[in-house]
Amino acid sequence: MILNVVKIFVPWIISFFAGLAFSPILTHFLYKHKMWKKKSGNAAGLGGGGTPIFNKLHKERDTNTPRMGGVVIWFSVLFTISVFWLISWLFPTEFSQKMDFMSRGQTWLPLFTLIAGALVGLFDDFLVVSGRGKYIAGGLPLRTRILTVLWIAFIGAVWFYFKLDVASVIVPFLGEWYLGILFIPFFMMVMLSLFASGVIDGIDGLSGGVMATIFSAYAGIAFFQNQIDLAAFCAVIVGGILAFLWFNIPPARFYMSETGILALTVTLTVVAFLTGQVLVLPIIAFPLFATVISNVIQVSSKKLRKGKKVFLVAPIHHHFEALGWPSYKVTMRYWVISIIFAIMGMVIALIG
Repeated sequence: MILNVVKIFVPWIISFFAGLAFSPILTHFLYKHKMWKKKSGNAAGLGGGGTPIFNKLHKERDTNTPRMGGVVIWFSVLFTISVFWLISWLFPTEFSQKMDFMSRGQTWLPLFTLIAGALVGLFDDFLVVSGRGKYIAGGLPLRTRILTVLWIAFIGAVWFYFKLDVASVIVPFLGEWYLGILFIPFFMMVMLSLFASGVIDGIDGLSGGVMATIFSAYAGIAFFQNQIDLAAFCAVIVGGILAFLWFNIPPARFYMSETGILALTVTLTVVAFLTGQVLVLPIIAFPLFATVISNVIQVSSKKLRKGKKVFLVAPIHHHFEALGWPSYKVTMRYWVISIIFAIMGMVIALIG
């Protein structure tokens, strides 16, 4: 038991300090090469039209704060995993091999999705900062990003179904729900929903605090299910997020942007399925799903009610900004809500 706790918390700490040490190097590079939007503004995505209120709220921040801060997160993860793997390979003692948390059944797939999402997001960020792409401020077309996420989701679903022999999900208090081949489209739908929640990365410190809480909750669930390698992997992600958050709290030194949020959302999908606790995901990750639902409500209202809106601007965290809430107040309250719902979800997962 003690060694398992050490296996989780030591990599967590190393990941955090690795991110802190790397951040000044990244910051120097981002500011030297002016890696921010060259033109302020955003598009409404699937909803169509413009976003004048959002653009007014974020006009100054968009064009003087670098993107690609999410590199800190996945760099910290890759660095920490590599350190423990290398030590176990060079010095193959019982302790070093125990501390190595790379395993086929628990960490290969989430590591793959983390890297895949990070690279796709990094390419999108490059297009944004260079002003290329079809959006008002550049970037990959939304359709291209959706198709890419669906491909990643399909690979992950096939791995689960054929390699890990997973075809069911756990319904809290009721037991397993067998899906059969329908597991594959269900997996893809969940990942696409989490991808859509990535727009939560819109206020300084918001996405970092929420994501750190969510991955901490799944680290706890994995630990109590004796999935120690997966728990350590989640903990390492949290360490990287906290290092990023150190520099992202208001006023942000850089933004997480797609290379971070895309990597985290697709990886969260895999983690939720690996623990078997995907049906408590809407509770543990309540702020993410509230973000998606608010967008759906806004788009539906505009289409069905001849342009009438429910929120001043969607997603809902920007609605609170438009009401006059300071951005830091929105962020802190989201952190509080995130912690409460994460604990609720953990309790349901563990006793259900």
